[in-house]
Amino acid sequence: MIEAICICGAGTMGTGIAQTCAVSGFSTILFDVNKTMLEKGKNSIEKGLQISFEKGRITAEQKQQALDRIILTGDINNCIADIIIEAIVEDTAIKIAMFNQLAEVNHSETIFATNTSSLSVSSIAKGVMHPGRIAGMHFFNPAPVMKLVEIVKATDTRQEVIDTLYELAKRLDKTPVLCKDAPGFIVNHVARPYYIEALRLLEKGEADIETIDTLLEATGFKMGPFRLMDLIGNDINYAVSNSVYGALGKPERLKPSFIQKEKCDKGELGRKTKKGYYNY
Repeated sequence: MIEAICICGAGTMGTGIAQTCAVSGFSTILFDVNKTMLEKGKNSIEKGLQISFEKGRITAEQKQQALDRIILTGDINNCIADIIIEAIVEDTAIKIAMFNQLAEVNHSETIFATNTSSLSVSSIAKGVMHPGRIAGMHFFNPAPVMKLVEIVKATDTRQEVIDTLYELAKRLDKTPVLCKDAPGFIVNHVARPYYIEALRLLEKGEADIETIDTLLEATGFKMGPFRLMDLIGNDINYAVSNSVYGALGKPERLKPSFIQKEKCDKGELGRKTKKGYYNY
């Protein structure tokens, strides 16, 4: 029976997942070594819960109960839970190192889930003690709102781990989808051309940013590619594009755009930095 969940990483995804877990009734630990990030994470969760209250998604009592379920910590020794979900930097070696630290303070049956959007879950699992308990649990931004969660089975993942994460996603009021450990999994593999072709049009000067977004939204997409990249974060989106591009043998059609690289180099990452393809 899953009662306690620990989320490692107090960035946008980590705080969103923590909020989701707390609202769903789970004792929730939010860990980050950076005290400033923890404080920002706390403020983000409070703001997110207030918005949910104002929109009638939760009551005032549910809002307070969710806040009361969240424990903030900068000490990895406090990260003891039934399931641990990491949402840290997209770097295989760093994820492996953190999971091995967590393995030292947790039971061998504690499930480790990575929220990676593009890295090989199997490669992460191979470097960690008890790899059979490791799987992917990929949420989408903003985690409290987006329903889809990709449950990713690595080479050595035990079936009961997949079953547990699948049921957990449903308890979080999400729609779980099972997928193999392939480049970009399902959504990010399919979505690459949406972003990259839009960037190609911009590179060639065939249309401007707002025109491309407006046209695609007019055809039925809820958000144009540039608005969506700003929402996701250009650093994250560019990293996923590079990961999928490399994993698939660097096909020309999926080559990441220099325009997005320039945005990342300038720190123009989108909504979280108040500037990306648009100003916020």
